[in-house]
Amino acid sequence: MQLQSFRRQDSQLDSRFTYDQGPNNPPTTFIFGPVYLATKVYQLSPKEDIELASMLMRPLRLFSEEDMSKELKLSKEKYGSVNRVCIISDEDLVERKDFQLWVIERNRPNRVVEMRGSDHMVMMSKPLELWGLLQNLATNYS
Repeated sequence: MQLQSFRRQDSQLDSRFTYDQGPNNPPTTFIFGPVYLATKVYQLSPKEDIELASMLMRPLRLFSEEDMSKELKLSKEKYGSVNRVCIISDEDLVERKDFQLWVIERNRPNRVVEMRGSDHMVMMSKPLELWGLLQNLATNYS
């Protein structure tokens, strides 16, 4: 699903894949570039958060669906027993809305909430609103 997410995006700008197992094999990691972070991930966040994220960025390990099915063992009794809420950022430029809805369709949460005026990093672009939403959700689901 990770690789699917990256493939569905319009442009990765200065971000890059690495091919640790050779160019004829699937990519093994992905790293966001500073231009990508500033224009797609943190476009509505404070500049200080963009700078910090750029300095702390590390390669993300990519997993195939085969890897995920080996590592991830979910059951209806355990995973399905937890109330889940999906928060969609209305100005998310990393994951297009059609992809977010595709993920939701395949793994239905109990509730979907849209956060208005937030970029991909809701905790940075709308921290107080997110805090209020999480507090409200915790009260309603406890």
